[in-house]
Amino acid sequence: MTSLLYLSLIAYFAAPAAAQTFTSCNPLNTTNCPVDIAFGTNHTYDFVTYQAGDSWNNTAGSIDYGLSGADFSINTRGDAPTITTNYYIFGGEVEVWMKAATGQGVVSSIVLQSDDLDEVDWELIGGNNTHVQSNYFGKGNITSYDRAVWHPVNKPQEEFHNYTVRWSKETIEWFLDGASLRVLKYEEANGGRNFPQSPMFVRIGIWAGGDENNDEYTVEWAGGETDYKKIPYTMSVKSVRVTDFSRGSEYSYGDRTGSWDSIKIKPGNSTVAEELNAPPPMTASQRWNKLSPGAKTGVGSAIGVSCVILAALAAFYCVRQRKAGRKERAFADQQFQKETNELMAYRQKMAKGGFAVSSREV
Repeated sequence: MTSLLYLSLIAYFAAPAAAQTFTSCNPLNTTNCPVDIAFGTNHTYDFVTYQAGDSWNNTAGSIDYGLSGADFSINTRGDAPTITTNYYIFGGEVEVWMKAATGQGVVSSIVLQSDDLDEVDWELIGGNNTHVQSNYFGKGNITSYDRAVWHPVNKPQEEFHNYTVRWSKETIEWFLDGASLRVLKYEEANGGRNFPQSPMFVRIGIWAGGDENNDEYTVEWAGGETDYKKIPYTMSVKSVRVTDFSRGSEYSYGDRTGSWDSIKIKPGNSTVAEELNAPPPMTASQRWNKLSPGAKTGVGSAIGVSCVILAALAAFYCVRQRKAGRKERAFADQQFQKETNELMAYRQKMAKGGFAVSSREV
């Protein structure tokens, strides 16, 4: 228990780096931030079968795909391969099947984050094979040390586990392999002021918290300095399921409070949802079956006419080739007969001594 309290204290001092929080435009400071594209649906991304598609952005390193799913690897110092959704959810559920990376100082993370720095996390430390950390931030506030909680987990660097977050207006709940580990109520987060309550995107990645350039608290929280001589360090993700509890095309901030009730939902269909839920292209047989009887008759007639035309063209070509062949054959026969006649005349002349040479000419 003492060691977990110590880790929580370290997490408090290391929070600015450990949370990896940043925003390109904070709606609490300006009203000119772009709107957030709504997800407005639910979808499961199977990384064993498919690569992360256009609804994810890949940064800070390459990702390989294979039997383990998506492999996020630190292959050299500075690598921090990460995928981030280009859409937002407003209340929802995120489920990730993941095997964490090994390595001292290496952090495998699942993050939900908003433009105004609300955040919900799962984080696993490469050198800790017995616990996983759940955490949250409200509007980037890191003034308390009691946000992070460490939970027992069995061999997270050797086995895949299901890490799930369910987020609503009233509560945030963390699940490990289907079992609820922690419930955070709105009022428990500094009277609601630190409760995450604005639209969030999903970010999954691996990074070196133990890099020597990080501050000492982050390095200590991550378990010590990262040894780059032992790379690569790899985190694997089999699948991700994302569910948005809201429905709409866009989310925007109605004021600078960042409160749940201030968020505006634009009615309409999400462009991301339309792309993900679009039916696959029909096969030729499916397109044929959808035709009306009249259309099928028309297509059949057209095919029949085309076949007749093709047959006529083929016959014309054959006749022409045959005529050309007969002409060529007649010419060859004439040449053969001519050469034969000349040879016979030469032999007859030789037999009569027509080519005899006199001794006087010699």
